[in-house]
Amino acid sequence: MNKFRLIVFLSVLSIVFVLAGCIENPSDEASGEGNEKETETPSTEEGEKLVNIGFSGPLSGPAAYYGERSFSGLEMAAEEINKNGGFEVDGQTYKINLISFDDKYLPNEAAANAKRLVQEHQTPIVYTPHSGGVKAMQVFNEQEKFLIGAYTSEPDVTEAGNSLTVRIPPRYDNYIEPFTNYTMERFGQKLAALPTSTQYGKDWSETLLPYWKEQGGEVVYDSSIDFSKETDFFTLVTNALKEDPDVLFIGGPSEPTAKLVKQARELGFEGGFIIMDQAKLDEMKKVTKSDSYELFEGAIGVMPLVNADYPGTPQFVENYQEKYKNDPGSEAGFHYISLYIFVEAMKAAGTVDDSEAIRAHIQDGLNQLPKEKQVYVIDEVGKDGGFKAKRSVAAIEDGEIVPIKVGE
Repeated sequence: MNKFRLIVFLSVLSIVFVLAGCIENPSDEASGEGNEKETETPSTEEGEKLVNIGFSGPLSGPAAYYGERSFSGLEMAAEEINKNGGFEVDGQTYKINLISFDDKYLPNEAAANAKRLVQEHQTPIVYTPHSGGVKAMQVFNEQEKFLIGAYTSEPDVTEAGNSLTVRIPPRYDNYIEPFTNYTMERFGQKLAALPTSTQYGKDWSETLLPYWKEQGGEVVYDSSIDFSKETDFFTLVTNALKEDPDVLFIGGPSEPTAKLVKQARELGFEGGFIIMDQAKLDEMKKVTKSDSYELFEGAIGVMPLVNADYPGTPQFVENYQEKYKNDPGSEAGFHYISLYIFVEAMKAAGTVDDSEAIRAHIQDGLNQLPKEKQVYVIDEVGKDGGFKAKRSVAAIEDGEIVPIKVGE
């Protein structure tokens, strides 16, 4: 009898352990544990050292494509730098070791990842490609002494006065005037808003919609879409089109934004589109598997990188296509050039770990950037920490990409 009870007890105990191994630990997920992207640590020769650079972005979920494209620019730059023997700071040769964590596009995950990157890997710089992640990191980055590589066009992240934040792309409010003027003149004055429901989307709306009204326009529908939950936009788009808009204001990651355009056209919308700068026209065309831009006729957005004409763009596009078998977007291009700028800033500062000194020499990094690496033209870093890059705007006319001239 005792033997029988022992057998039963051991059987139950084994089942408990099996079940325990199958259950996810929610605290691990919340703290960023177990979401590290596998990247190969570069080999070093005798006397060489590694400097760790961190990245926290959406590498899974609806925005994974965007996160992967952002990281690919860093990856390509790091591999080039390491292949060419690294870089020298104060007589010491360094190579770059990228460490990336998935934050699923969630600000709290980005903050947890940044703490891990700094505390466990001593990263002087942590990149994140979304404003929510940037703002979450800004709560403690000055105390923890790490520089944020902020890939977001949200002006607030630098206007907040954080001394260790560098905003990489142009601020989005520079697009409000040309986007409004173009679509209002070509299509009419009635606007329906259906942007992403993220903070970034809300900020865009709070800037664009008042300006649209100031120019004599009317906002006939104002809503948003949670792309992390919504995959079918039929009801939302139908409700917006009931108000007979001339223009739809949309945006977010390229993939769901393209699907939204497709559904709007299927429902009979023939007007224009104002597309937030996160979504890219060339990427959207690929999502719809279209041979032309006919579906996006009348859309205005940022100029696709493959159509841009900067000193380092042609070679970068060629190298990227060879490595990734795909066209690069602006997120890849800006991340690529920014890593070269940060490396030049480290050289000028004479340090790879003093984030304050590196930040103080960002302008030197811009000045020393080789011409062949100028995938974009960035003349200076503003006092607020934002790169001042030249705006490049495009619209779709007769199914083709057409550059739209804007002021400097």
